[in-house]
Amino acid sequence: MKATSTFGRSHVIAALALGSIGTLMIGLQPLLLGELLAAGRLSMEGVGIVAMGEIVSLGLGVVLGDILQSRVRFRLLMVVAALVAVCMDVATLQAMNDGSLMAVRTLAGFAQGVLVWGAVSLLLRAADPDRLSGLFMLLQTLAQAAIAALLAFTVLPRLGIAGGFVLLAVLTLGVLALVRWQPERLPAILEEGRDTGFVWSTGPVLLLLIVFGQLCAIGALWAYLEPLGKSVGLDGPGAQWLIAGTLFMQVLGGAFGTLMVRRIPELSMLAMAALVLAAVGLGMHASIPGGAFGFLLLCGVFGFVWLSLTPFQIRLALRLDPSGRVAILIPAMQLLGSACGPLVASQWVVGDQADTVTLVSTLFSLGVVGLVASIRRYTHERAVAV
Repeated sequence: MKATSTFGRSHVIAALALGSIGTLMIGLQPLLLGELLAAGRLSMEGVGIVAMGEIVSLGLGVVLGDILQSRVRFRLLMVVAALVAVCMDVATLQAMNDGSLMAVRTLAGFAQGVLVWGAVSLLLRAADPDRLSGLFMLLQTLAQAAIAALLAFTVLPRLGIAGGFVLLAVLTLGVLALVRWQPERLPAILEEGRDTGFVWSTGPVLLLLIVFGQLCAIGALWAYLEPLGKSVGLDGPGAQWLIAGTLFMQVLGGAFGTLMVRRIPELSMLAMAALVLAAVGLGMHASIPGGAFGFLLLCGVFGFVWLSLTPFQIRLALRLDPSGRVAILIPAMQLLGSACGPLVASQWVVGDQADTVTLVSTLFSLGVVGLVASIRRYTHERAVAV
């Protein structure tokens, strides 16, 4: 894929900033939903349901953006999406129960998804979109970590949950400042080798199931990380610090994955990651109640493994399908898994006790181990056949 002649560095910078703003809430969910839980405006079961609703609608928002691109000018679409997201952030301040929060955050997710679609569409029109996608992952996580730290240390202690969503709304308004560096309409993508003769087979399907399972395991823990932290004895500020620290560990994991993706076999990495995540879930369960130090260490491992996975998932997808059609589906499966994990986990939450979600996460990870074994057998048989 080649960059279009009208696409320059300013567009790349605008795309990276746009995407980082659009994905902020994904990283802040445990912190802000945990505060809503503490304020009595959201039930323990509702945490998973609201998290699921927002993430699923974010994925659908990406599809919505693609549908609207031929009908609405790109700049106008980004402005409208940003304003809708801001309105939903403000409306969250008035939502007082699971149902209203589900409705408001689902609408916010649609708007955020359109912003993410805009960012990805711009990056696909730049030179080296594969490298830029890795940079995008790191930058969005850094932004999430920095804002999480600001919320935990300054905003939430002084202004409470209202200050958190007001800050999110103000940051989303930053999209309006990026309009100057966005094209009026998206230029065409210049593609090479359009007809690749791709046919669905066992390998790509297994890979997509692996990605889905891994993100189910991760999403189940991530949505409930703050209440889990409080279960081991962390106070409110301590649980908030935990979220920020885990996000910074994700940055280190992303850098590790980017550096090591061509040095470690993809299937070996995916299998090791699944086993580590299963052990993390079991360790967290054993640390409740009272094992705060061990729980903190496990959270660091959890965050590190999380973001190290994507480069290996993408590389394996390209090995199974050089056309890139499977690789394009990886982010969609990640979002779907991130939404499904909290939903399934929420069905096992009893009252205010969230410790069972660690076991749900472990079961997802063990399922992934079986899928990795299956895809390893598939690739070996295909290699022998060739």
